[in-house]
Amino acid sequence: MASSSTTSSVPRPVGLMLMFTLLSWLGEYTHNLAELPSLTLSSPENSLPALISLALFGVWWLMPFHRTPTVLLLAWALLHLIGGAFVSVMPLGFLPFYPEQTIAHYTAHAVYGLAQLPLIMLAVQRLRTT
Repeated sequence: MASSSTTSSVPRPVGLMLMFTLLSWLGEYTHNLAELPSLTLSSPENSLPALISLALFGVWWLMPFHRTPTVLLLAWALLHLIGGAFVSVMPLGFLPFYPEQTIAHYTAHAVYGLAQLPLIMLAVQRLRTT
């Protein structure tokens, strides 16, 4: 039987993708614990990204096609890396806030950014093989 153009014979690393998706969210959650200690796990700033991450992973896992869900996970991680870890730490005039310029704040953002890298690397690797 010929394989479909929307599926791949390369098995999906479900465990790794789940672990890296959770790590990505934990990077944001760790940032929020350090920088916004009044937030709880159920605060929208924590729970909505968790739900989105879980939904994106679920789509990636359950869909018979690979590329689109992988691109969505990659885009989500890049949004966190670029927007959350880098841009939001810079004192830029277009931001609606002035970010704290301390070592602790930079460290929280570095952890946030580093937590995105495994998901980004796995998604890029998956896109190259599918």
